[in-house]
Amino acid sequence: MGEKKKKKNKSGGPCKATNPIDKCWRCRKDWATDRQRMARCARGFGHLATGGLGGKIYIVTDPGDVDVLNPRPGTLRWGAIQTGPLWITFARSMIIELKQELLVSSDKTIDGRGAQVHIANGGGITVQFARNVIIHNLHVHDVKHTAGGMMRDSPTHTGPRTKADGDGISLFGSTNVWIDHISMSNCEDGLVDVVQSSTGVTISNCHFTNHNDVMLFGASDSYPQDQVMQITVAFNHFGRGLVQRMPRCRWGFFHVVNNDYTHWLMYAIGGSNAPTIISQGNRYIAPPNMAAKVITKHYADEGVWKNWVWHTENDLFMNGAVFQPSGGAVPRKVKKDDWVKPKPGSYVTRLTRNSGTLECSPGKPC
Repeated sequence: MGEKKKKKNKSGGPCKATNPIDKCWRCRKDWATDRQRMARCARGFGHLATGGLGGKIYIVTDPGDVDVLNPRPGTLRWGAIQTGPLWITFARSMIIELKQELLVSSDKTIDGRGAQVHIANGGGITVQFARNVIIHNLHVHDVKHTAGGMMRDSPTHTGPRTKADGDGISLFGSTNVWIDHISMSNCEDGLVDVVQSSTGVTISNCHFTNHNDVMLFGASDSYPQDQVMQITVAFNHFGRGLVQRMPRCRWGFFHVVNNDYTHWLMYAIGGSNAPTIISQGNRYIAPPNMAAKVITKHYADEGVWKNWVWHTENDLFMNGAVFQPSGGAVPRKVKKDDWVKPKPGSYVTRLTRNSGTLECSPGKPC
């Protein structure tokens, strides 16, 4: 017992971390001088994401986004388009109003710990044809569509971009991406969209509020290439003012584990084109509306969807919530490292207690 207590307090106080991702780094008071330790902490299908590990620390000092063709050093855009690994941090709290969507290149971490950083009132964050990206501890809200036009996407290349729809965070043809401790609300299109064969993705410890179409995984019924998609949704809080798509899935394999669903108006989890959805250890609190007690929404006739593999295990159902399971055995073998080991749904309030953006002070555990 004494040994256990000692371990708990070695970081200078009781550790507030309540789930395995947070326990990997939040109990340490040296997080600000050892930021890259977090690169080892992803779990689930995005566990290979190490972001800017091994790269220099780049500090954003300028919240401006005046020139998308020739971004100024010191801006977030300048850091995001560099080649090679880079660990991007922020000198202070700031509101960044992006003139166009922010294109994030491979091997990047955007690390908002130690500041309150808002990506708001302008473009969102796009990870397109990139790999190995971590997006951590930001507020992303009130994102608007942007017109597109000529933009720089690397130090040596500029090119035309079409209109961006106004997604908070959009992954397009990207692999090994970890989105963690983001507070998101009120974007023009989706909060998180994962499309065009993106895979190896974990979305964890986020807090979602005030939005209609929350998450879209696979955008097209005519794009079977999305069968490669593997996404973990873990330890998130789906909160006030949400309507539907938490997530809305096509084609791929989705592990929804230990999330807290406290609000939805229409449904929580939906899909089409035979996605595999494994729901484990979530808490589902149905809305008062008798017509919205069913968690699941199948975009197909029952004769079709009854063969899709949608499983529920150790979920906690409250206020009359109903999950409609279907299908037989899980159609693919999942490696142990790709799996977040679920706790029962009764643990969820503890596991998600610190979802969303954290207030971290240097020299103290987060």
